[in-house]
Amino acid sequence: MSSASSVAPYVHASAHVSAEATIGPRTKIWHEAQVREGARLGADCIVGKGAYIDHHVVVGSNVKVQNRASVYHGVEIEDGVFVGPHVVFTNDRLPRAINADGSPKADTDWEVGRTLVRYGASIGANSTILPGVTIGQFALVGAGSLVTRDVPDFGLVVGHPARLRGHVCACGERLPSQHMAVLTCGRCGQTFDRSGDAVRLSDHQIRSREDECGR
Repeated sequence: MSSASSVAPYVHASAHVSAEATIGPRTKIWHEAQVREGARLGADCIVGKGAYIDHHVVVGSNVKVQNRASVYHGVEIEDGVFVGPHVVFTNDRLPRAINADGSPKADTDWEVGRTLVRYGASIGANSTILPGVTIGQFALVGAGSLVTRDVPDFGLVVGHPARLRGHVCACGERLPSQHMAVLTCGRCGQTFDRSGDAVRLSDHQIRSREDECGR
């Protein structure tokens, strides 16, 4: 296999990818998926069967968009995000097919809602994300949730509508629920500083990572 073919994206014969879309190296787009014009996908992504990526959606690298997920115009997804099967990102808070006078709505008759999913976040199967929200880094949205407001970094939200139920580590493990200033992951040992509902990697953990990167 040549070096060129080893980095080229793979598009299944039944998928429809616009010639005006940008697809990164080694990204795989599977059966019956659709990627529309102006969409940009990074490297090493997986777009599952029947998934829909709308026009001008931005998707980072190492992102998994599972079967039948719908990612509509106005959504930006950063690197390393997991989008579960049948997840729907909406983009119109006042959806109508027609105007008040009965005329069909045109592109100029509504305002697109913007949604940002930050690095490493995961969205469980069958969740619905309303427009205008930010889902924080390494946040976890439980399956079947309806997200109507911002989710903090490392936040765990569940329900209809989704409510903050705790916090999770970058490895996915749920962090201790006690109201302590420092939380330690029981699985990987990472430590986090906590202030109210805000959780961040501990300062010494950040310095340790910076030291490793500087070597």
